[in-house]
Amino acid sequence: MEKYGKLIEDHTLQFERILPGPIERVWEYLTDGDKRALWFAGGPMDTVPGGKVEYQFDHNRLSPEKEVIPEKYKDLEGGMTSLADVLTYNEPHLLVIGWEGGEVTFKLEEQGDDVKLTLTHSNLNRDRDARIGTFAGWHTHLDILTDRLNAIDPKAFWKAHNRMEEEYEKRVG
Repeated sequence: MEKYGKLIEDHTLQFERILPGPIERVWEYLTDGDKRALWFAGGPMDTVPGGKVEYQFDHNRLSPEKEVIPEKYKDLEGGMTSLADVLTYNEPHLLVIGWEGGEVTFKLEEQGDDVKLTLTHSNLNRDRDARIGTFAGWHTHLDILTDRLNAIDPKAFWKAHNRMEEEYEKRVG
């Protein structure tokens, strides 16, 4: 399985990860605000289509390792909130969120004791720098999710994100 995200269509990226199960545990990390805050963004989520999600980002709380936020992301210092719509909520297999003009799909499939997560983000920003940042962001957040599910303290978000931006700089056209 490819570690890096890939473009599967012109403006759609996709990541795949194998995570330790059971599937209900992984689902909780996608939908429970407290657990989601450990790898991505906390906040309440309605559990019905047509409901809302309030993503409360605070990247400095994702790791016990402390760091200085990069200058280009200083506007995120202290956190930020983003609102999204729940489009599909099919526990514990499929979650689709309408967010920032696109859709983010989280598909979970059992594979023995493990769970395959397929994340698909459609309608990517056409700006190359924004696209690189989106790839790097999802990659870093998914690495943190993997660490959390494996009971490993994740590395500091911004250091890892910067490395991923450098990597996707080479990979994204």
